[in-house]
Formats: sequence, C-alpha cells, structure tokens
Amino acid sequence: MRLSELSGKELVDVKNAVRLGMLGQTDLEINEKDGQIKTLLIPSLKWFGFRKTGDELRVPWSHIKKIGTDMIIIDIPNKDEPT
Repeated sequence: MRLSELSGKELVDVKNAVRLGMLGQTDLEINEKDGQIKTLLIPSLKWFGFRKTGDELRVPWSHIKKIGTDMIIIDIPNKDEPT
C-alpha cells in the first residue's frame, strides 16, 4: 500500500469508538534504517481543530488492527493494560 492511499483515512479507536483525526493531519515516525513506519503521531486539537495544544498521541504501528477503505481502526491499550 502506498502512503498516498493511506492519506485522508479517518483514524478511529476501536475500544472507545472515538475519532482521533485523519491520516494526513498526523505525522509518521519512520525507521531510517529499514523505512518502516514505527509510530503515528496524532496531534491533540482544540477549538474545533484550529489550534493544537502541543500534546500528541503516539500510536505504535503494531496497534493498527485494520485498514479499510475509509478508516484505520486502532486498538489503543488502556493505561493499566500491557503494551
């Protein structure tokens, strides 16, 4: 799959059914040695998405459960669950 095919897909947390953002509004952390995507960096937005708070949610690629035609399903562990 190409990065351009991922862009624009909605990111959804499967446990809470919460929209986290769109891929394209996020940053990717890429392993320089092998070119693999390691982490999605999802910014925390406030004021209807116009201003970033500076915080970000770091989601390891291994937490992505399904990439569909319109959305990417992510399983973010609770704080008390092992990662």
